[in-house]
Amino acid sequence: MHPGGDALTSLSATILGVAGTELTVEEAALFKEARPFGFILFARNIETPDQVRALCDSLRKAAGHEAPILIDQEGGRVQRLRGPVWREWLPPLEQVQLAGSRAEDAMYARYRIIAHELLELGVDSNCAPLVDIATRQTHPFLKNRCYGHSADTVAKVGRAVANGLLDGGVLPIVKHIPGHGRAQVDSHLDLPVVETDFETLSDTDFRPFAALNDLPMGMTAHLVYTACDTRPATTSPEMMRVIRDRIGFDGLIMTDDISMKALKGDLAELSRQSLAAGCDVVLHCNGEFDEMTAVAGASGSLEGDARRRADAALAARKGPAEVDIPALEAKLTELLHGRGNV
Repeated sequence: MHPGGDALTSLSATILGVAGTELTVEEAALFKEARPFGFILFARNIETPDQVRALCDSLRKAAGHEAPILIDQEGGRVQRLRGPVWREWLPPLEQVQLAGSRAEDAMYARYRIIAHELLELGVDSNCAPLVDIATRQTHPFLKNRCYGHSADTVAKVGRAVANGLLDGGVLPIVKHIPGHGRAQVDSHLDLPVVETDFETLSDTDFRPFAALNDLPMGMTAHLVYTACDTRPATTSPEMMRVIRDRIGFDGLIMTDDISMKALKGDLAELSRQSLAAGCDVVLHCNGEFDEMTAVAGASGSLEGDARRRADAALAARKGPAEVDIPALEAKLTELLHGRGNV
């Protein structure tokens, strides 16, 4: 599925969405010219297994390389593959709490099954683990997507999630680096501002990301840490230095969706600012053709360290280990005490 030898020369520093369930002529032409590093799928792109497989094939054909294809398949509210065709999942925090001391095993099994579902469709990257720490103030858009309330728990469960995906042949994307748990507003709609001091952030929010700093890809948080900068992390060179030097993350960093309302301004300029700050790739999700064209035009090509990190991420794609899915489902049910939905 992932033949070697893809040259990253001339790939644009973008990951793009598409509007519907199949490529339009205009989209195919744009992707042929721009050659995005990758693509991301949403519910609007998904109808049947055969249709998703065909869409993935056409995306890679248009881009001219074995582009990683991403999805948000966390479970709970954030899952693009849904029943009755695909499995429905509890919110992550609910499953962790239900599994108790067996949470790491349960979350490994969950994401190993998710990886199996994704890879059957040609989707080979999942926007997980989410290692933001839940607090009493965490906004509801995020809270039950978290894995716990302490850095140690979140880091351990996050590692289990990443291992489940990797063993299934799916690249994990750790998010939202350097931490989104203190956000009290929804960054899809507004810009969160966190006024916590740097020492506290280092001892809490940053720690799970430092524990997982060997993962191949990460996604930024659209929020301001006033202890570091007045700019959002995605466009802040100061925050990128924290991510690279303090957290020690040397994987490919993509922006969170550049079109989210937390960021204000022209998308082309925001793309340039993100890359200048130190992001490697700009993520644009909504499939709006004119916006994609502007983002691709502003983002340029993968070069230097960004190319090295992109190359390393692609090299991390491995074939899935053998797995007995019915046996793994039975184990997961047992880990969750035989109660309710997986």
